[in-house]
Amino acid sequence: MRYIWERELDLKGFSDDDDFFLLGGHSLIMQKIQVRIMDEMGIEVPMDELFRRPTLAQISEHVASASARS
Repeated sequence: MRYIWERELDLKGFSDDDDFFLLGGHSLIMQKIQVRIMDEMGIEVPMDELFRRPTLAQISEHVASASARS
């Protein structure tokens, strides 16, 4: 999942606990990340979950949980 964030934020060298918005993210980038997660990982993450979980660690945890339920 990190590679999706790195690619869409055009950024490397951030922590899994860094806030998406403080890294320069905004709603359009978040939408791209949502689409990439679905396309590349086959897991749908609702937009409200992305806003409530603004760190890579939090989203990764959510994706792992959703993947386990499938």
